[in-house]
Amino acid sequence: MNIEQLLKNAIKEAFKTVFQLEISDFTLQSPNKGFEGTHTFLTFPYTKTTAQPPEKVGEMIGEHLKNSPQSIIQQYNVTKGFLNVSLKDSIWIEFLQHASTEDTWHHFAPQNQRIMVEFSSPNTNKPLHLGHLRNIFLGDSLSKILTAVGYEVIKANLVNDRGIHICKSMVAYKNYGKGETPQDASIKGDKWVGSYYVRFEKEFKKGNLPKDKLLSALEKIIEQSPKNDYSLETLQDTLKETLQTHTPLWQEAQEMLQKWEQNDPETVALWKQMNQWVYEGFDKTYQSINIAFDKTYYESNTYLLGKDIVEEGLQKKVFFKKEDGSVWADLTPEKLDQKLVLRKDGTSVYITQDLGTADLKYNDFNIQKSVYVVGDEQEYHFKVLFAILKQLGRPYAEGLHHLSYGMVDLPSGKMKSREGTVVDADDLIEEMIQIAQQRTEESGMAKLNEIDEQELQKIYHQIGVGALKYFLLKVEPRKRMLFNPENSIDFEGDASPFVQYNYARTQAIIRKAKELNINYAEKIEKKQLEKAEQHLIQTIYQYKETLEKAAQQYAPSFIVQYVYDLARAYSRFFTECAIFKANTEEDTKFRITLTEQTGKILKRALQLLGIEAPERM
Repeated sequence: MNIEQLLKNAIKEAFKTVFQLEISDFTLQSPNKGFEGTHTFLTFPYTKTTAQPPEKVGEMIGEHLKNSPQSIIQQYNVTKGFLNVSLKDSIWIEFLQHASTEDTWHHFAPQNQRIMVEFSSPNTNKPLHLGHLRNIFLGDSLSKILTAVGYEVIKANLVNDRGIHICKSMVAYKNYGKGETPQDASIKGDKWVGSYYVRFEKEFKKGNLPKDKLLSALEKIIEQSPKNDYSLETLQDTLKETLQTHTPLWQEAQEMLQKWEQNDPETVALWKQMNQWVYEGFDKTYQSINIAFDKTYYESNTYLLGKDIVEEGLQKKVFFKKEDGSVWADLTPEKLDQKLVLRKDGTSVYITQDLGTADLKYNDFNIQKSVYVVGDEQEYHFKVLFAILKQLGRPYAEGLHHLSYGMVDLPSGKMKSREGTVVDADDLIEEMIQIAQQRTEESGMAKLNEIDEQELQKIYHQIGVGALKYFLLKVEPRKRMLFNPENSIDFEGDASPFVQYNYARTQAIIRKAKELNINYAEKIEKKQLEKAEQHLIQTIYQYKETLEKAAQQYAPSFIVQYVYDLARAYSRFFTECAIFKANTEEDTKFRITLTEQTGKILKRALQLLGIEAPERM
């Protein structure tokens, strides 16, 4: 049942009758705050064709809508060029009847398109942390939202399991680990390996180059470089070489990377063992937050990809070669800089690998769209990657999207992996569960004594993890955010426990209705709605539109706001409208039906956020 289309048709008919004017399709809006009505129609565009001021157009159309024989309008008001209308109760009752008997009213037709959403993408030198959680929850929720609107979605994870940062952990373990294992120390594998990454940085700083030598090295690079012919990559590479020359620990890490690339058996065996410890740790974390992937790629398998693409790009004149043999892409026509794609020694850079991986993903799954969930510090990188793929004429290039998100800050400040000051994901999850238990017990919920201990622990987990997901998803992705665990668990405000509690309340009503043998699944006899009833039905109706908007804008935050609005509308309804002690039997049955539909949509919307809905709280 498309209520907007009903109203549009009525407005078109009004223009034809009142002004003898055929108008094309238009968009209805929601009324501004403070104005009565359920829909707003803008009359400004029709002043010339009707030869009437916008207020007069609104009055004439509103009057016709209200008084026509088949009117669906209860009342209207005009404010300047805005015609605000309120639909008749019968329209909303008819919608609820339709929703209660046709459970597919909010479904979408198949899009016949395949989308890959790549998220998480951890490094195997440290455990998952708070920043990873925002990434993971965004990617997982977006995957669920896109699936709900009809796309075939592949959830992918590209694990960064090679490179100098991985070798740092390996060198530190080799030098200081004394052969001990995570099992010996009773420490989760990813935390164990991460501790050696931090240890490397601490030991490295002890033998680091003094500032005067670093500045001297920089000056030498600039002096020896042709005018305007030194890039960030050149500076970085030369500084790394300088560090390698003067610091034995870094030199050892560099040598280990070379041995790995040469497939040295001892080095590869250590690499495999340490990565396996990390994967076992990752799996436990993913399991605790109910995350799974359809495909996992490993950088160790993809880092050599892309070299053939460089040769292709040279032949197509997308790339050019400099005198030193390095290969570049000229992106100045796209208002970007020149970008190195192959070093002078023939080794790849990150962009080379990403070009190859993009082709690999397309060949594996024939995807039409690909969404990269990566922090906003990589915005320029993805602009460059997408521009090069378009120049190369890749068929999937137009469907590439970088879902950029801001950093998560803490009240204590910014997290730093090298210094070991990140908020570990496992520790945070455990803290959230403990806060959930404490707040639940403090709330004095009478039903707690009726729930056994095993189910209670499950509920605390659902509340704690749900609150974490809700809080990290409710901010629009591009915005930087401040996270405070204490503020995220609230049974009365804008937080997941409030929504979960209202869902549990709907299920309690349904259970009681069944215990009383109330047959509410019949034709609705209700004729007139209370304000709280009407508002709740209208909010249910907005679910499909909100879901579509969230999918179009790749923004789960729309679903977070919606699910809070729906829970708040039900809380108001529950307070203002008696259910089992209603004035009439028809009111009781109607309100049970409304409660049932509210519960279904609350649960579906929470599922889109990856949040479980407890049946009892």
